[in-house]
Amino acid sequence: MKHYLIIGLLAGLLMGCESKTNPFAITKHSIGLLTDSTKINQLKVVFINDSISKYIGGDEFTGSTNTISVYEKGTGTLLLELDPNYSLDSLSTIRTVRVMDDRFKNKDGLNTLSTFGEINSKYTISNIQNTLRSLIVSVDELNVYFTVSKSELPEDMRYNMNQKIEAISIPESAKIKDFYIQWY
Repeated sequence: MKHYLIIGLLAGLLMGCESKTNPFAITKHSIGLLTDSTKINQLKVVFINDSISKYIGGDEFTGSTNTISVYEKGTGTLLLELDPNYSLDSLSTIRTVRVMDDRFKNKDGLNTLSTFGEINSKYTISNIQNTLRSLIVSVDELNVYFTVSKSELPEDMRYNMNQKIEAISIPESAKIKDFYIQWY
Protein backbone atom coordinates (compact mmCIF):
# COMPACT_ATOMS: atom_id res chain seq x y z
CA MET A 1 0.00 0.00 0.00
CA LYS A 2 2.86 2.32 0.89
CA HIS A 3 4.43 1.79 -2.57
CA TYR A 4 1.18 2.70 -4.33
CA LEU A 5 0.99 5.92 -2.38
CA ILE A 6 4.56 6.89 -3.33
CA ILE A 7 4.00 6.00 -7.00
CA GLY A 8 0.73 7.98 -7.01
CA LEU A 9 2.42 11.02 -5.48
CA LEU A 10 5.30 10.87 -7.98
CA ALA A 11 2.92 10.53 -10.93
CA GLY A 12 0.89 13.50 -9.72
CA LEU A 13 4.03 15.54 -9.22
CA LEU A 14 5.28 14.75 -12.74
CA MET A 15 1.92 15.62 -14.33
CA GLY A 16 1.71 18.84 -12.35
CA CYS A 17 5.20 19.92 -13.43
CA GLU A 18 4.52 19.41 -17.12
CA SER A 19 4.76 22.73 -18.92
CA LYS A 20 4.45 23.47 -22.59
CA THR A 21 7.01 25.78 -24.14
CA ASN A 22 5.57 28.67 -26.10
CA PRO A 23 6.88 28.17 -29.67
CA PHE A 24 7.10 31.96 -30.11
CA ALA A 25 8.69 32.96 -26.77
CA ILE A 26 12.05 34.73 -26.79
CA THR A 27 14.40 34.53 -23.79
CA LYS A 28 18.09 35.31 -23.40
CA HIS A 29 19.03 31.69 -24.19
CA SER A 30 16.16 30.49 -26.40
CA ILE A 31 13.61 31.31 -29.03
CA GLY A 32 10.71 28.87 -28.94
CA LEU A 33 12.21 25.38 -28.70
CA LEU A 34 15.56 26.51 -30.15
CA THR A 35 18.23 27.11 -27.51
CA ASP A 36 21.77 28.43 -27.56
CA SER A 37 23.00 24.84 -27.19
CA THR A 38 20.94 23.34 -30.05
CA LYS A 39 23.16 21.74 -32.68
CA ILE A 40 22.55 21.97 -36.43
CA ASN A 41 21.84 18.23 -36.62
CA GLN A 42 18.97 18.70 -34.10
CA LEU A 43 17.07 21.34 -36.09
CA LYS A 44 14.69 18.87 -37.76
CA VAL A 45 13.54 17.73 -34.31
CA VAL A 46 13.26 21.28 -32.93
CA PHE A 47 11.28 22.48 -35.95
CA ILE A 48 9.32 19.27 -36.55
CA ASN A 49 6.17 21.23 -37.44
CA ASP A 50 8.00 23.64 -39.76
CA SER A 51 10.07 23.43 -42.94
CA ILE A 52 13.82 24.00 -42.91
CA SER A 53 15.63 25.14 -46.03
CA LYS A 54 18.21 22.73 -47.35
CA TYR A 55 21.54 23.26 -45.71
CA ILE A 56 23.95 23.65 -48.61
CA GLY A 57 27.64 23.46 -47.79
CA GLY A 58 29.73 26.57 -48.14
CA ASP A 59 33.28 27.03 -49.20
CA GLU A 60 35.54 25.20 -46.76
CA PHE A 61 38.42 27.49 -47.58
CA THR A 62 36.74 30.81 -46.93
CA GLY A 63 34.94 29.64 -43.81
CA SER A 64 31.72 31.32 -44.92
CA THR A 65 28.57 30.41 -43.03
CA ASN A 66 25.32 29.28 -44.53
CA THR A 67 22.03 30.79 -43.50
CA ILE A 68 19.36 28.23 -42.64
CA SER A 69 15.80 29.45 -43.16
CA VAL A 70 12.85 28.14 -41.15
CA TYR A 71 9.40 28.39 -42.75
CA GLU A 72 6.00 27.70 -41.27
CA LYS A 73 4.41 24.64 -42.87
CA GLY A 74 1.15 25.38 -44.59
CA THR A 75 1.56 29.14 -44.93
CA GLY A 76 5.16 29.30 -46.14
CA THR A 77 5.80 32.24 -43.80
CA LEU A 78 9.50 32.82 -43.13
CA LEU A 79 9.92 32.52 -39.35
CA LEU A 80 13.66 32.62 -38.66
CA GLU A 81 17.04 32.75 -40.33
CA LEU A 82 19.79 30.89 -38.49
CA ASP A 83 23.55 31.26 -38.89
CA PRO A 84 25.70 28.49 -37.41
CA ASN A 85 28.96 29.13 -35.58
CA TYR A 86 30.85 26.97 -38.08
CA SER A 87 30.02 26.25 -41.70
CA LEU A 88 29.79 22.59 -42.79
CA ASP A 89 29.67 21.31 -39.20
CA SER A 90 26.50 19.47 -38.19
CA LEU A 91 27.64 19.60 -34.55
CA SER A 92 27.93 23.38 -34.60
CA THR A 93 25.51 25.46 -32.55
CA ILE A 94 23.64 28.54 -33.73
CA ARG A 95 25.49 31.86 -33.52
CA THR A 96 22.84 34.29 -34.77
CA VAL A 97 19.07 34.12 -35.16
CA ARG A 98 17.33 36.70 -37.32
CA VAL A 99 13.71 36.97 -36.22
CA MET A 100 11.46 37.39 -39.24
CA ASP A 101 7.95 36.84 -37.83
CA ASP A 102 6.26 39.27 -35.44
CA ARG A 103 4.67 36.44 -33.42
CA PHE A 104 8.04 35.87 -31.74
CA LYS A 105 8.24 38.07 -28.65
CA ASN A 106 9.77 38.18 -25.20
CA LYS A 107 7.94 38.50 -21.88
CA ASP A 108 7.77 42.30 -22.30
CA GLY A 109 6.20 42.03 -25.77
CA LEU A 110 9.38 42.99 -27.64
CA ASN A 111 9.13 41.83 -31.27
CA THR A 112 9.86 42.90 -34.85
CA LEU A 113 7.06 45.50 -34.72
CA SER A 114 8.49 47.27 -31.66
CA THR A 115 9.83 50.81 -31.84
CA PHE A 116 13.09 52.21 -30.55
CA GLY A 117 11.16 54.05 -27.82
CA GLU A 118 9.70 50.77 -26.52
CA ILE A 119 13.14 49.18 -26.40
CA ASN A 120 14.81 52.22 -24.83
CA SER A 121 12.15 52.55 -22.11
CA LYS A 122 12.45 48.92 -20.96
CA TYR A 123 16.13 48.08 -21.48
CA THR A 124 19.59 49.55 -21.22
CA ILE A 125 21.08 50.26 -24.64
CA SER A 126 24.59 48.78 -24.52
CA ASN A 127 25.93 50.18 -27.75
CA ILE A 128 24.91 52.04 -30.90
CA GLN A 129 26.99 51.54 -34.03
CA ASN A 130 26.69 53.96 -36.92
CA THR A 131 26.93 52.24 -40.33
CA LEU A 132 26.34 53.42 -43.89
CA ARG A 133 22.55 52.86 -44.00
CA SER A 134 21.59 51.72 -40.52
CA LEU A 135 22.21 51.97 -36.81
CA ILE A 136 22.98 48.77 -34.92
CA VAL A 137 21.45 48.99 -31.45
CA SER A 138 22.69 46.37 -28.93
CA VAL A 139 20.95 45.27 -25.74
CA ASP A 140 23.39 42.95 -23.97
CA GLU A 141 21.01 41.97 -21.15
CA LEU A 142 18.88 40.14 -23.77
CA ASN A 143 21.66 39.01 -26.16
CA VAL A 144 19.90 40.92 -28.93
CA TYR A 145 20.62 43.68 -31.39
CA PHE A 146 18.38 45.61 -33.74
CA THR A 147 18.97 47.65 -36.83
CA VAL A 148 17.23 50.95 -37.33
CA SER A 149 17.24 52.55 -40.78
CA LYS A 150 18.98 55.90 -40.94
CA SER A 151 15.94 57.20 -42.81
CA GLU A 152 14.29 57.26 -39.34
CA LEU A 153 16.87 59.83 -38.15
CA PRO A 154 16.79 63.59 -38.59
CA GLU A 155 18.25 64.66 -41.95
CA ASP A 156 21.46 66.13 -40.47
CA MET A 157 22.41 62.77 -38.84
CA ARG A 158 21.94 60.41 -41.78
CA TYR A 159 25.08 60.84 -43.83
CA ASN A 160 28.03 61.07 -41.44
CA MET A 161 29.20 57.57 -40.45
CA ASN A 162 31.77 59.04 -38.06
CA GLN A 163 29.17 60.87 -36.02
CA LYS A 164 28.55 59.38 -32.58
CA ILE A 165 24.84 58.61 -32.27
CA GLU A 166 23.33 58.66 -28.78
CA ALA A 167 20.06 56.99 -27.80
CA ILE A 168 18.53 60.41 -27.16
CA SER A 169 19.08 61.29 -30.84
CA ILE A 170 16.97 58.41 -32.16
CA PRO A 171 13.25 59.20 -32.41
CA GLU A 172 11.08 57.06 -30.13
CA SER A 173 8.85 56.24 -33.11
CA ALA A 174 11.78 54.77 -35.11
CA LYS A 175 10.82 51.28 -36.30
CA ILE A 176 13.02 48.21 -36.01
CA LYS A 177 14.33 47.16 -39.39
CA ASP A 178 15.93 43.86 -38.30
CA PHE A 179 15.84 41.91 -35.01
CA TYR A 180 18.70 39.53 -34.16
CA ILE A 181 19.52 37.25 -31.25
CA GLN A 182 23.22 36.54 -30.85
CA TRP A 183 24.60 33.69 -28.77
CA TYR A 184 28.28 33.65 -27.86
